[in-house]
Amino acid sequence: MPVQKISVVTVCYKPGPILLEAIKSVHAQDFPNVEHVIIDGGSTDGTVERVAEVLRPGDVMVSEPDKGIYDAMNKGIARASGDVIALLNADDRYADPGVLSRIAAQFDATGVDAVLGDVTFFRPGEPDVSIRRYNSGMFRPSRIRWGWMPAHPAMVLTAEAYDRIGWYSTDYKIAADFEFIVRAFLGDRRLSYSYMRDVFVKMQVGGVSTSGASSRETINREMLRACRENGFTTNKLMMNSRYLMKALELIRR
Repeated sequence: MPVQKISVVTVCYKPGPILLEAIKSVHAQDFPNVEHVIIDGGSTDGTVERVAEVLRPGDVMVSEPDKGIYDAMNKGIARASGDVIALLNADDRYADPGVLSRIAAQFDATGVDAVLGDVTFFRPGEPDVSIRRYNSGMFRPSRIRWGWMPAHPAMVLTAEAYDRIGWYSTDYKIAADFEFIVRAFLGDRRLSYSYMRDVFVKMQVGGVSTSGASSRETINREMLRACRENGFTTNKLMMNSRYLMKALELIRR
């Protein structure tokens, strides 16, 4: 069945005015039926008021305490009513107005469970200057144990895929997206996917998973745990090999 509705889930907590850029990029999409589900963790910085001024009929805004980013994502997925569901960070934005239409066309043409694309990274205030391109085309399920994963902000799934795989584990501080990918692409109920060499999202650097040595230690530890808890062997040396790929992305952007 053709994709008739797309849900975009954005989670946030005290994001400041930059959230409006993410919302603007969703509103600019030329796909005819896009629902934006915004899950806020109870911000007191004016977020609720700012969003109320631009929210469209049919969009969803929930502001209440949560147990962290992955709990908020799960809330958003639960409220999403689209045939496919995309996750867009509060300080990111879609690369151009045709992104969701191209994704929908790819789902229609292939019948897959997931469509993967690329992400470019930018420094605050310079969204049009790419400092790195995350190429999801390098992803293979066999490389997950080596720390490779598709760009999470450019990974769009059918609603049925979430029903099959489940939601994000709230037991992880940083790497629940990686643990989800282990289940989604290595487990018994693994998803089919199609890659598009297309930039879906422009992503601002400085997120939780890219903020210093302490975060790197946590994410490495959690990625090892994600594989082992799901029955797949790996080790630190295998996982650390992904940093070479990140270095190459800086060179080849």
